[in-house]
Amino acid sequence: MTAAPPPPVVDPTALTEVAEDVYVIGDRRIPLVPNIGIVLGAGAALVVDTGMGPANGRAVLDTARGLAGGRRLILTLTHFHPEHGFGAQAFKGQAHIVYNAAQRDELAAKGGPYLDMFRTFGPGVATALEGTEIVMPDEAYEGPTKTIDLGGRIVELSTYGAAHTRGDQVVRVPDVGVVFAGDLAEERIFPIFPWFPPHDADIDAANWANVLEKLEAGGNEVVVPGHGSVGSAAILAAVRGYIEDLGPRVADRLKAGDGVDEIVRTLAPEMRAEHPDWDSPEWIDFAIRYFVDKA
Repeated sequence: MTAAPPPPVVDPTALTEVAEDVYVIGDRRIPLVPNIGIVLGAGAALVVDTGMGPANGRAVLDTARGLAGGRRLILTLTHFHPEHGFGAQAFKGQAHIVYNAAQRDELAAKGGPYLDMFRTFGPGVATALEGTEIVMPDEAYEGPTKTIDLGGRIVELSTYGAAHTRGDQVVRVPDVGVVFAGDLAEERIFPIFPWFPPHDADIDAANWANVLEKLEAGGNEVVVPGHGSVGSAAILAAVRGYIEDLGPRVADRLKAGDGVDEIVRTLAPEMRAEHPDWDSPEWIDFAIRYFVDKA
């Protein structure tokens, strides 16, 4: 019998300082728990992601308040998925909430269906999501970038168009070379391809790889992935390499006359064997089916 996964609970004791006044509440490699960032400036603190559900949101808010002291709080999200942002209601009225416009619109369109879907993922997830409300931002910026002055420290919010979602947002702290990549990059975890047609089919893998290449070239010395351990730009390169490798291999199988189920049956085990230390191999199948559809 397969053991049930641990409940998706954010652990504030997993707090580490990854650069000067840049903190991460680590995910402890627990499924559906993200890495959460807290960036301090002289006048404000920026929180990046909240975890899933009201209790996790409150735990993150309390941790941020403890680090921020009397500084004002700002919240932003790497993307709309529930484990990253469905604790935002704890911050409503306590922080200034900023999303990009594409993320806001995707949350409005898909937030309810995703909430319903995640509630079916087992009792631990359902419990975490009890009482969850979808929270719209206080501010939604148009265009590819927004800078936030935290007081002596500038943070850059950037979006690059559809990739893992329609509104992925990268958060950079340039003075210390830290980037919060969200689910554009996981560390030793197969990339999460949320390919759920017809309900959700907004992935753009080619742009996803392009974004990762830009981030690799951007002088980011500390990479905080959406899930997994904090590391270097090698995380970005590994994910990009996987995406750029898998697509052509799917195309070759199609040219040989294989159907999608046959490709999944034969190629997925190959990919798993080539990345033996990566978690969540179930996402290989979704990625293969995406590339079949886009071929």
